[in-house]
Amino acid sequence: MHAFKYHRPSSVNDAAALVKGEAKLLAGGQTLVQTMKLRLASPSDIIDLGTIKDLAGIKSDGKTLSIGAMTRHADVAHSAEVKKAIPALAALAAMIGDRQVRAMGTIGGSVANNDPAADYPAALLALNATITTNKGKHEADKFFKGMFTTALAADEIITGVSFQVPRRAAYTKFKNPASRFAIVGVFVADFGGSVRVAVTGAGAGVFRQADMEKALAAKFAPESVANIKVKQDGLNSDMHASAEYRAHLVTVMAKRAVEAALK
Repeated sequence: MHAFKYHRPSSVNDAAALVKGEAKLLAGGQTLVQTMKLRLASPSDIIDLGTIKDLAGIKSDGKTLSIGAMTRHADVAHSAEVKKAIPALAALAAMIGDRQVRAMGTIGGSVANNDPAADYPAALLALNATITTNKGKHEADKFFKGMFTTALAADEIITGVSFQVPRRAAYTKFKNPASRFAIVGVFVADFGGSVRVAVTGAGAGVFRQADMEKALAAKFAPESVANIKVKQDGLNSDMHASAEYRAHLVTVMAKRAVEAALK
């Protein structure tokens, strides 16, 4: 690991002022620290957001569930408010990594990193979330730009994420048994008049499945998606699963997510 300067700002404005050149923000550190250990990243400065207390917290008004960027995965998984408003989101958080990862990782860090196999991006896209930063707001549909790429500016810091509360929802994933990242994960959310289906792990980034959304809006049932064939063009193919297999898994996971949402 290369030498770096370590900062502990007390406010978001102070943190933003430090983001210059090769400086990096530290949220949960579950990705950044590992890449630094492998010398794949060598930031000049580390700006630790952990001391900014008002970046964590969970609140719900019945229509919207808001979660602070520095809220840990474990806190989302165990939150009574999350379980009441969006049980599927609490279940998703409980599937992330292992206990150590859930105890340190944060929702803001996961969203900003935008790993193509991460779980939270699927929730944001399916639940029509709004990402709030120190500079404004981003719609989830326009936020995720591709592998490890988002709409965030260089000095923009996520402060929170707000989710629309659906009528019912569920998330299922076919996970890598070692890393527990999603080989394919599907989040289905039914808002009564519309349905959103988001897929993670399958491609270079999270994406919506329009054919499934249309079919489920007409009839929210497992058989509505059971025969939808997903194109393998552009999907990931690696030692864990071929593009063809991932395409097949999208349909399988979608069907299971609908079944889970109906229980």
